Amino acid sequence: METALAIAADRSGTQVQPEDRVGECGYGDWTGQPLQKLAEDPLWRVVQAHLSSVTFPGGESMLNVQYRALSAIRDWNARLGDDATYLVCSHGDVMKAIIADSLGLHLDQSQRIQVDPCSLTVIRYTSLRPFLVRMNDTGGGVHDLMPQPGGSRGGGREEQGPQQGQEPLAEGDAMIGGGAGGTEARG
Repeated sequence: METALAIAADRSGTQVQPEDRVGECGYGDWTGQPLQKLAEDPLWRVVQAHLSSVTFPGGESMLNVQYRALSAIRDWNARLGDDATYLVCSHGDVMKAIIADSLGLHLDQSQRIQVDPCSLTVIRYTSLRPFLVRMNDTGGGVHDLMPQPGGSRGGGREEQGPQQGQEPLAEGDAMIGGGAGGTEARG
């Protein structure tokens, strides 16, 4: 909540609403323990390779973390509509679970994703699939992600196919044949 409030402080009219479902994993007995000590626990290897099978002693399962976080994202998407832009502030493991889902990866593969503190990840959700627009960005601006005059938004997709004059892409279709990968503004 502190991060969201700090970000909103510089943007008049921005509302901050708590969302418990994107909160940190309940690590139970692991909470506050030094990583060197946890690395000696046999569960550490399982966390590294088979995260989906992990329930932290006295805590929460990572499958539950992913389920609750994705439920929150999907609920907010439905509530705010297709053209909404909103920010979710959370912790690394929660963000990795959301990112893995956006890429169609099994939760076990989320350990291959890096999420640095204060990094920005942008996922554009469509009715068909999510698109990972940016991941683990620690220095880029957000101007291209904000609504632009005329109702277009950066981080959109090109309306033409790989060849000039082809039919426009349907909402949710992936770019075929190259292009800027979804960085063009929608028209």
